[in-house]
Amino acid sequence: MPLTRSVGELLHRRHGSSRGTHPQAGLDGYGLDSWRAGQFTAGTLAPQDEARLAEEVAELLPHSWDIPTKSREALTTIIDHLGGQRELMAWLDRHPGRPRLIARLYVLMGHLDRYSDDATVVAAVRSSREQDPFPAGLRGYLLPQTTDETLGTLASRMEKLLGEQREQDAHALALATTAWLAGVAENATGPSTAVLEMGSVMGHLHRDIEESTGHR
Repeated sequence: MPLTRSVGELLHRRHGSSRGTHPQAGLDGYGLDSWRAGQFTAGTLAPQDEARLAEEVAELLPHSWDIPTKSREALTTIIDHLGGQRELMAWLDRHPGRPRLIARLYVLMGHLDRYSDDATVVAAVRSSREQDPFPAGLRGYLLPQTTDETLGTLASRMEKLLGEQREQDAHALALATTAWLAGVAENATGPSTAVLEMGSVMGHLHRDIEESTGHR
């Protein structure tokens, strides 16, 4: 599973690809319990309380652009305690339900942003869309033109859906995206190493996201 192999800053993805998509709703009700966070970093948190903390972190991540300072500090402490953002995703993945789904979607978002920077991937996506401009499940999410923002925009729309608590829609968008990109790689003519890697990663992520129990 690509969870621990993901690259990039998963909580602070490319500014350009997320511009204008931040959730507009207030953050009332979202926050980390300071006591739980402190007990967790001290290694004394009971398993049931750790599961609740994972739920709180998963709820908070889609709002990470604009969260209260106290919660941001608690989240930073948790990430530091775990050893980094990759480890945060792996920790969330160990908790079924929303935390596991959120972890796997954020790993996908990170990969989408990374592949946006590869010209050969963008070219393969553009070529595929010349045959099928709006693959199944992506109409209304893909912009008409294919640019180096195309994949990053899909990532941003997933995050926006999560911020709106539309987890089933984000789950469906992720499955449509991974299935499409795995097909892009499979059908590409003379695919580059990056395109072949993307196909493999998307295939793994599709299975992981399909198997996740992300609904409440």
